[in-house]
Amino acid sequence: MTVSLNPLIKALNKLYGLYFAVVFMLCSITTLVLLSLTPGETRRRAINRAGARMIFRLTCTWPEVAGLEHLPEESSVVVANHASYLDGILLTAVLPRRYQFVIKRELTNVPLMHFYLRRVGAQFVERYDAHGGARDTRRILQVASTGASLTFFPEGTFRAEPGLRHFHSGAFTIAVRNNLVILPVSIHGTRHMLPGGRLLPRPGKLRVIVNPGHPTLHGQTDVKEILQHCRNLILEQLGEPDHANQSGDV
Repeated sequence: MTVSLNPLIKALNKLYGLYFAVVFMLCSITTLVLLSLTPGETRRRAINRAGARMIFRLTCTWPEVAGLEHLPEESSVVVANHASYLDGILLTAVLPRRYQFVIKRELTNVPLMHFYLRRVGAQFVERYDAHGGARDTRRILQVASTGASLTFFPEGTFRAEPGLRHFHSGAFTIAVRNNLVILPVSIHGTRHMLPGGRLLPRPGKLRVIVNPGHPTLHGQTDVKEILQHCRNLILEQLGEPDHANQSGDV
C-alpha cells in the first residue's frame, strides 16, 4: 500500500506559512515601534533594513544575491519586476539603505501602512489622476535632483500568474532628466512563495540579480529605448511570458 505525500506536504507548507506569518508580525511590530521612536530618516532606514533582513533570516529564505557590486556610490535608480507583496521587503533587505521606494499613492489610504512608509522616506505617486501624477512626478524629480537613490516597480502592481507586464515610463524619465545611472534588477521566487490572492507564504528559493547600470544623459538618451533595454534584460532573466499589453490589478 502506498501513502500519498500530498497531505503531509500541504500540512508542512501550512505550518511553514503560519511560522512565516508569526515571524513577519513580530518583526514588523518591533520595527514599527522603533521607527515611531527613532529620530532621523537615515537611522529609521537602517532599522527598517535590519527588520526586513531578520524576516528572511529567521524564515530560512535569505536570497541568493548577485551583482551588488554594480550599485554605484552616487545617486542612481533601480527598476525591478513586481511579482508579490514580498518584493518590497526583499529589496529593502538586499539594497543599501539609501534607496527610497516610489510607491502607488493608494497605500496612503491605509493609515498604519502610510505612517510606516512615511517614516522610512517612501515617495508616493498617483497612477489614475493625470494632474496628481504630474504633480507627484515633479516632486520626485526634485527629490532625485537632491542626490537621492530611488527604487521603482515600473509594472506598477502585479498578478498571480507569471509574466512581465507593461513598464510605465516614470522611473526612466526621472533617471534621464537627472542624468542618473539606471540599474535593472530581476527578482526570482517571490511569486511562487506568495502569489497574489494567497494568504500564507510557502517555502521557496529566492534570488535577486542586480545588473550593470545603464548610464543616461539628458537630451541624448531616449526614454523609450532605455525602458525597453531594461525590460528586455529582466524578461530574459525571468524566463516568463511577455505580457507587455497587460497591466496588473493587485
